[in-house]
Amino acid sequence: MYGRILAAVNEHLNSEVAARYALHLARVCGAKFYLCFVTDKDTPPAVFDHAQEAMKRLFVEAEKTGIKAESITRTGLAVEEIAAIVRNERIDIVFAATRREDVERRFYAGTVARSLSLKLPCSVALARVVHMGKMRPTKILVPLKARISQVRERAWFTAKMAECCNAKVVAFHAIKPITSFFHGEIHLTPYEWEKRLPEGVSGFMEYLRKYEIEHEGRLLPGKTARSITIEAAAKRHDLIIMGASERSLLTTLIKGSPVEEVLRETPCDLIILKPRHED
Repeated sequence: MYGRILAAVNEHLNSEVAARYALHLARVCGAKFYLCFVTDKDTPPAVFDHAQEAMKRLFVEAEKTGIKAESITRTGLAVEEIAAIVRNERIDIVFAATRREDVERRFYAGTVARSLSLKLPCSVALARVVHMGKMRPTKILVPLKARISQVRERAWFTAKMAECCNAKVVAFHAIKPITSFFHGEIHLTPYEWEKRLPEGVSGFMEYLRKYEIEHEGRLLPGKTARSITIEAAAKRHDLIIMGASERSLLTTLIKGSPVEEVLRETPCDLIILKPRHED
């Protein structure tokens, strides 16, 4: 599915960490690994040098592990230049690190990360790096909705990320508490909750079984974003993989977005996947 993987690198350390996730994925996929840095004419020399040093480190590491790699430096606007590289090189997925503005501002209000997710014709993986020193997760939390679009690519991406790190996957679904008119909230056993897994979650887990990835399903009551962050912290997950929000801008502004909330509060690294490959 991914034969050409691109990592967008800049002068910040978190972009290099995000690129290493892409490098791990390229290794297990047998894919060609591309690195790109987009600068402009006013970029200070120190910034340019930091980015080039990161590119060199990643390029050397790719070569040492037998991965075919190519580095590209362009001058211009980041989103436009990355989009041009994607088209020219027929890139299948782009990795990019989220920036501080994505956390401090409304995630869907004109940030570079949002623009990449919307405008690139390929799949996009946006990584928020929380732990700089842990790039090989052993426990991956995958929050899922009841109905999942492009489930095959999402399961395949998750399986490959788990494979490259020999990690266990927990498919997680937050559901509203079940209540009785006379007795209030009904408490179910873990087995009873398990039987209530939505079809989308069960389908995702079926793909993981097919790919022979160690996994389990968890279904817990509670508000979506808060349940995800509590589960990640309580169970000491190393990485969360979420699907990008499919809500409209108006709905997001009115009701908010679980993806946006998790982006701000995640206790571990987070990858937001925007899949583009058809099932």
